[in-house]
Amino acid sequence: MSRGDKSSYTDKQKRKAEHIEEGYENRGVSEKEAERRAWATVNKQDGGGKKGGGHK
Repeated sequence: MSRGDKSSYTDKQKRKAEHIEEGYENRGVSEKEAERRAWATVNKQDGGGKKGGGHK
């Protein structure tokens, strides 16, 4: 997977990142930095892209 490719994320993860990004932008963070921080947060919380298998 190339850098920046978000195809391996679930719709829920994408919505979460968008919401986090908007929060950063509302606090004055640049759009590019807000996006970087949002995806870093999603990766930290969810461990990356889609996960197969059962429940946690």
